[in-house]
Amino acid sequence: MTMFINFLRSLLLSIIFSFVAPIIFVGGTLLSLSVVSLLPGLETVTEIIVHQISNFLAAFGSGTPIQGLLVICLTCSFVGALFDIYVYYRCQILRLNS
Repeated sequence: MTMFINFLRSLLLSIIFSFVAPIIFVGGTLLSLSVVSLLPGLETVTEIIVHQISNFLAAFGSGTPIQGLLVICLTCSFVGALFDIYVYYRCQILRLNS
């Protein structure tokens, strides 16, 4: 029973971290671009980059960047869960062969 509890805990943590990672990445990118936009002469460049990121996210979100980010986060979360299940399976196979 403890193996199953450990598996569920590992699965839940990998789902949460895989969901949060794209949010931190996109948020960090947008935050760093907003800081760079404070430098003289770089306002237009950073505005164009932020607009392109927004368009990229909107392509995945049926026109809204927030939905696009949510879709990307859910996809990463699903892939993280699949990877964790695969690692658990491999661990069980290697334990049986030893």
